[in-house]
Amino acid sequence: MATPLGKGAPLNIYVGNLSFRFTAEDMAAAFRRFGEVTTSQIVMDRETGRSRGFGFVEMNDEDGRRAIEQLDGSDMGGRRVTVNEARPRAERPRRPTSGGRPNR
Repeated sequence: MATPLGKGAPLNIYVGNLSFRFTAEDMAAAFRRFGEVTTSQIVMDRETGRSRGFGFVEMNDEDGRRAIEQLDGSDMGGRRVTVNEARPRAERPRRPTSGGRPNR
């Protein structure tokens, strides 16, 4: 199975401590100098619609690892950012839903 540009599997990259004004396009632009950005997303608070100050970028493995090495600890939008390989989200216990057992 071929991968984009033949440079390895996709790598999901975590970017933390972002300015609340930083956009997904700003983040993609910062990473494009290392290669093609497949996706760029800022995580937003569901209730307020504001940035939560972190996001994710997806690139091919080779370019992504170079970007991590160069961008971790750098200034992005006036903040010193943390950039590393994203870890899978931990399993969280399910919350009980309403409509469960009837009241007695």
